[in-house]
Amino acid sequence: MPTPLIAVTTDAKDLEKYTWHATPQPYLDAAISTAGVLPVLVPSLGDKYDLDSLLETVNGVLVTGSASNVYPALYGGDATDENGPYDHARDATTLPLIRRAIEKGVPLLAICRGIQELNVALGGTLAMEVHERDGAFDHRGDEEAAFDARFAIRQSVKITPGGCLAGLFDTSEIAVNSVHRQAASAVAPRLQVEAMADDGTVEAVSVKDAPGFALGVQWHPEYWAHNDNASARIFKAFGEAVHRHATARISARIAAE
Repeated sequence: MPTPLIAVTTDAKDLEKYTWHATPQPYLDAAISTAGVLPVLVPSLGDKYDLDSLLETVNGVLVTGSASNVYPALYGGDATDENGPYDHARDATTLPLIRRAIEKGVPLLAICRGIQELNVALGGTLAMEVHERDGAFDHRGDEEAAFDARFAIRQSVKITPGGCLAGLFDTSEIAVNSVHRQAASAVAPRLQVEAMADDGTVEAVSVKDAPGFALGVQWHPEYWAHNDNASARIFKAFGEAVHRHATARISARIAAE
């Protein structure tokens, strides 16, 4: 069987007088080397897509992190310059893509901004600046630090018993590299909390009624997927789901012939 394709979301960035559609390489490396799938970048072109055609072509969706934030008006919030930057083209692409992938049972892994998009796509809201809440940790990374230091594994999260993540790990707590300004506030009704930080911040969710694998994590398993067991386990589980989905599709096509 050919290596299954997955759709990988992109940011729309203005550079050299062009609009570029791009995603950081660690997501692509983790998809290829750890999940065993082939990533295909999906430009942020909004309603120019036929999502059904896209999702018939790929067997998984990886929603990446980003420095930009979901536009607050999409979940009833007020936008300010301080809570930016924003990426309207990405919002217009990822939110409907997430909803349609879940509906069609295409495996979905949403990371950092991705878990926030997942929550908003299904009717949840976001806390804009988590570190400003009373008793909250400062989950932000040091933007001046080297990447290995910025994305260092330094925070523990408690895993919800009986959930999707609990099925991946034989422990109730794992160490992660959670680097973010925003997080889920009101969790969408269709989502189940899979992990939380000690300050009450939602760090992982799954879609309760999804017909396929649908997981969102606030941390960055892509960065250490090559040498951290917990990070690798998440990408391997996603890859296994993608391969199962691809195999099931091939079997269905053969049976229909």
